[in-house]
Amino acid sequence: MNQLIKQVLILCAGLFALSGQAMAKSQSDAEPPYSATDFAKSEKLYRPLARQDDKIAYFNLGFLYHNGQGVPQDFQEAIKWYRLSAEKGYATAQWSLGLMYLNGQGTHQDFDEALKWLRLAIDQGDSVAQWIFGTMYYNGQGVAQDYQEAAKWYLLAAEKGESLAQFNLGTMYDSGKGVPPDYKAAVKWYRLAAEQGESSAQFNLGTMYVRGRGVPQDHVLAHMWANVAGGNATDIAVQKRAADLLNSEEKLMTVSQIAEAQELAKKCSANKFKGCERK
Repeated sequence: MNQLIKQVLILCAGLFALSGQAMAKSQSDAEPPYSATDFAKSEKLYRPLARQDDKIAYFNLGFLYHNGQGVPQDFQEAIKWYRLSAEKGYATAQWSLGLMYLNGQGTHQDFDEALKWLRLAIDQGDSVAQWIFGTMYYNGQGVAQDYQEAAKWYLLAAEKGESLAQFNLGTMYDSGKGVPPDYKAAVKWYRLAAEQGESSAQFNLGTMYVRGRGVPQDHVLAHMWANVAGGNATDIAVQKRAADLLNSEEKLMTVSQIAEAQELAKKCSANKFKGCERK
């Protein structure tokens, strides 16, 4: 497998992780009824709305076919419904269709067509499309690799509250890619993403406390964020890194410090990652 294909697969895994969140938001904004547990019923509810030329119903049908929920998974059918919605100007459908072309799902891979639909969503100020565009520039996928351009698009999306864009921007300030190195800025963006439940940002915030980068060194808060990240993560790699960090930090901490960190982590998770640190 060549490096380009590896980059595509890495990109797509992240993109579709977020696309599910964004699509869920679009459904919550829609007027039509939607059952999160009975997808077959949902499909039947959307059909008559689609016959009324409803762009959100078009999109929702595409989403169901894309994910095989309530209907057999069928990427070509997903493209059909996404396109109908996208042509009516629905930004979420536009970037979803762009992703299908980017990934070559249900169609041949076509970067020009992917960019066409992504740009239409960007023209509407869609923050997910801005984040995707930034990721394409970061990986050099369909465009020339350009870290500064990636940072520009991540910033636009991050300022609108997109958590993965906030995390990505944090990593760029942390590493100095595309922007001058700035640990305080990295901490700022990691924290914003961490408070939205991004486990990788929670872990990275913990590492900043380990090293005293952008914040005073604090083993209790490093332990707390590693604990939170490990409990919140669905990615096995993040879970392992968090466990390793917990083990290394506990060697430097007293019993009372570990107990304090564990209590903070418990409260942090209970409060949905808001107000986690000491007052």
